[in-house]
Amino acid sequence: MADNTVFDSVFKTIAHRAPKLLIPLVNEAFGRDYSYDEPIVQFSAEHEELQGTIIADTVFRLHDKIYHVECQSTPDSSMAVRMIEYDFAIALAGAIGSGEPYEMDFPESCVLYLRHTSSTPDALEVKVNLPTGDSFTYEAKVVKAQRITSDELFEKNLLLLLPFYLMRYEKALSQIEADDAKSAQLLAECADLRARLEDATLVAGDPLLYEQLTELIIRVSDHMLASYDALRRKVRRTMGGEVLELMRDRAARLEREAREQGIELGIEQGIERGIEQGIEQGIEQGIEQGIEQGFEQGLGTVLDELRSRGVAEDVIASAEAAARARFEQ
Repeated sequence: MADNTVFDSVFKTIAHRAPKLLIPLVNEAFGRDYSYDEPIVQFSAEHEELQGTIIADTVFRLHDKIYHVECQSTPDSSMAVRMIEYDFAIALAGAIGSGEPYEMDFPESCVLYLRHTSSTPDALEVKVNLPTGDSFTYEAKVVKAQRITSDELFEKNLLLLLPFYLMRYEKALSQIEADDAKSAQLLAECADLRARLEDATLVAGDPLLYEQLTELIIRVSDHMLASYDALRRKVRRTMGGEVLELMRDRAARLEREAREQGIELGIEQGIERGIEQGIEQGIEQGIEQGIEQGFEQGLGTVLDELRSRGVAEDVIASAEAAARARFEQ
């Protein structure tokens, strides 16, 4: 899988599965103060343009504002133009949806750079010149993930950045693997990140978020350390890979047990129902058989009595036929 595809997939997974993690990022980028449990409404990220469909990473509403966030693994010189293209499409879709008189509301936008260089700007700008001679400057905010320390990450609740944290060490991975002291230092940092993540999720009563983030952390670290197998296995274990596997095994076991119990319960209920139905049918059949047997025995006794009195057989036969016809009615 291509490098940028992995990071893009992880970011979109977070935005889809745990959209509340976008809220602290908005607070960081735009200086807002939204609470962590603020209702968030996500919109379709697909928008039609003259040159085809463009797909933004995530577009959502908080209160009365629409936000657009893009995740970039590396700086891109054309990103400012791409951002205004995205935002124009988002604003145009809103205007068309609202109808006349048309009014376009551009979203608040930012780019999350997972990597940056000294020349990466702190904001993306495009000067828009109108035919009237007026102009305005379009701006998209920039968040540089590697500038945020581990302390700031947890203090500001920027858990969205955790899966990408080890990217700041990618240029030194070969040195880290070859040096026991540096390896130990990296693993100690990983252990600290994991402990603080547990406090922020498991202790706070959100095991699902812990599982989701651990899965994504390991997905990124496995990708980054694919050429450093010994270090990869140590990082995976330290960041909770084994715990994640145990959690999944337990979930699979509970699901399997629940399914088996459901089957057993279904069989038991089926047997009980079958027995009940069988008893009911038996009683009905018994009554019917009893009536039939009683009739036959009674009729036989009457016919024998008639014969003992010397009644002619043709008369007895007629009496028997009449009795059976009345019984069948």
